[in-house]
Amino acid sequence: MSEDYRGRTVTVAGLGVSGVSAARALSHLGAEVTVVDGGEGEAVQARARELEKDGVTVRLGDARTLPAGTDLVVTSPGWRPDSPLFAAAGEAGVEVIGDVELAWRLRGHRGGAPAPWLAVTGTNGKTTTVRMLTAMLAAAGLRTAAVGNIGTPLVDAVLAEEPYDVLAVELSSYQLHWAPSVRPWSAAVLNVAPDHLDWHGSMAGYLADKGRIYQVATGTPGGERVACCVYNTADPATEQLVREADVEEGTRAIGFTLGTPAPSELGVVDDILVDRAFVPNRRSYAQELAEVADLATGSGRPAPHNIANALAAAALARAFGVPPQAVRDGLRAFRPDAHRIAHVADVDGVAYVDDSKATNTHAAAASLAAYDPVVWIAGGLAKGATFDDLVRAAAGRLRGVVLLGADRGLIREALARHAPDVPVVDVDRTDTGAMAAAVGAAAELARPGDTVLLAPACASMDMFTNYQERGDAFAAAVRARAAGG
Repeated sequence: MSEDYRGRTVTVAGLGVSGVSAARALSHLGAEVTVVDGGEGEAVQARARELEKDGVTVRLGDARTLPAGTDLVVTSPGWRPDSPLFAAAGEAGVEVIGDVELAWRLRGHRGGAPAPWLAVTGTNGKTTTVRMLTAMLAAAGLRTAAVGNIGTPLVDAVLAEEPYDVLAVELSSYQLHWAPSVRPWSAAVLNVAPDHLDWHGSMAGYLADKGRIYQVATGTPGGERVACCVYNTADPATEQLVREADVEEGTRAIGFTLGTPAPSELGVVDDILVDRAFVPNRRSYAQELAEVADLATGSGRPAPHNIANALAAAALARAFGVPPQAVRDGLRAFRPDAHRIAHVADVDGVAYVDDSKATNTHAAAASLAAYDPVVWIAGGLAKGATFDDLVRAAAGRLRGVVLLGADRGLIREALARHAPDVPVVDVDRTDTGAMAAAVGAAAELARPGDTVLLAPACASMDMFTNYQERGDAFAAAVRARAAGG
């Protein structure tokens, strides 16, 4: 039964996509809604004007004080738990939830059985896995959507006039922190590496929030469907989170591996993705799902971490009763988002690959592991990261390195310690031509058969609006080079 918000006084923190969605939905459900946001720029003001047409009060420039009479706070992802607004709510005894929690509480609002959630989290690979899962579900004839930290806001999805059969839900650690009641039908943690520790306070806090996703299974969708906690056999932390999870009886633990799978696992045998989890006799039988080649997107063999993502998506799909052919058809139909291991062009026998989305060391390590030899373009805002482990692991693959961005010196120092013989070019400029200079320097270092890889291992905001703009600058520079510019 969906909660009744008529007459409630709700404060929504943040005027981003999820905040606007939550505010509009709550207003339509009869709540008195005030949105607070510390910004005052033109884009924020434009969103405020649109919300005010729906009867929402918007307060810009002051995100610290709690509006009088508030009895619930709904926060957008990313707002730190120690924000003054939440401290004020705590002192007043006012509950703080996230937009994902709100969506969960609204699931039954339109009547009928709510769509089950198949949820994915992890330090890296969430978006790719959720898009693969969505493609598999769609190939099985199910009405579905990629939602949450990707695509359609969850609140909009659960309130859609035409109901969904199942939702593929990407959840960040921020969203999970504020979602105490969420119980997906099945869930996967792809990997865990230090990230956002300033927000969570510690690695233990980060792990605890990631682990919330394994609070699975409330009710049975029926048929051949089983509730599962999916984990990465190559990442012991994900299996430990399963062991620590409080799950309902009958929930299964399902592993995925890039090697030969054991019973209750999905894996790879002779370049074939196989299932030994959702078959009648998993001790002696494996079901073929797809070939590794089904994942190819025009740039050769897929990177190992994308094969792992496909296996995780397949595990969730199979848990929901999706037949093997739909897994294969979904993978064949899948196309990765821009700036995620995207092959831009081959120039003079050298492949140029854009992985601008690799904004932390864990993502960059996975990207670097896919190519050999490689000329690596890296640097930006380190966000407190260290680079010794990354460089040590990749040293044997590096033809050369080109560094740019505010914290490039940290990577240069790690290279000096662990790869002293690898040539390094330092691009000491931040103007609009800096990326073209980096691509030119990389081309000078590369030999035919090499890959020039943009995998910055850093955030982009020191030089670019976001990682998309950084990737676009890389691709433009490569295409100009291909054209002889």
